[in-house]
Amino acid sequence: MTIGLLGLKVGMTQIYNAKGQLDPVTVLQVGPCPVLQVKSAQSKDKYNAIQIGFLDKERRKARRSEQGHVASRLESNRRKLGIPLAPKADCEPQRHIKECRLDKPAEQTIGTLLNDEAITNGTKSIVGKVLSATEVFKDVKRVDVVGTSKGRGFSGSMKRHGFHGLPAAHGAKKVHRSGGSIGSMASNRGSGRPKKGHKAAGQYGNVQRTIRNLDIVRIDSENHLVLVKGAVPGPNGGLIFIRPTNKVAGQKEPNPDAQAKKKKK
Repeated sequence: MTIGLLGLKVGMTQIYNAKGQLDPVTVLQVGPCPVLQVKSAQSKDKYNAIQIGFLDKERRKARRSEQGHVASRLESNRRKLGIPLAPKADCEPQRHIKECRLDKPAEQTIGTLLNDEAITNGTKSIVGKVLSATEVFKDVKRVDVVGTSKGRGFSGSMKRHGFHGLPAAHGAKKVHRSGGSIGSMASNRGSGRPKKGHKAAGQYGNVQRTIRNLDIVRIDSENHLVLVKGAVPGPNGGLIFIRPTNKVAGQKEPNPDAQAKKKKK
């Protein structure tokens, strides 16, 4: 996984592109996200990752464990006994926390991203460093956006799966929006129950969805805004996670048999 950032969905609008055409775009408020913790394969965690936060949380509303996770001056029994603790970010408690796994050590990844040799050499800690959209998506053209779709509660089969319903003319009484038959025992091979995945009424929405390969249209560094072309799941104000896409357009290799047939024609 590559480094991504947390943010909020602001809403949708449209802007003109270089060709003078209107493009539908989604406005995302991305970051800033402080680095709260660093995990490495050489430590007890046994894997490389960074932990980022988003949106400050009032101290009076934060638990003591949440305060101690980011504060280096909070009194604790381990600190009184002289037990060494992990570096702290010395920032406000965060409302949302996300962990990004890395293929390489975090110092090397962040140092290359920020062009900071001190971080890469290990003479400077990256805990407490604030990451912005301009730094993370500087040379990125396309991104993946992860969000939670709108929850629609317990919905019927017509709304959930687009069923047409039963006839609305004579002979149908109060069954117009029903799902109809769910199959016989024979079609279920004598199991006595419907097959898994059968389309019926049930919980609709409120699930995590990832929209891949969205084009970045514009980045507003002053207001921490990123404009992506297309739609993003979730309501306005919903939490999202944006990261550089790992989807690469595949190139089809030429088929010699097909080319030979075209030449014969």
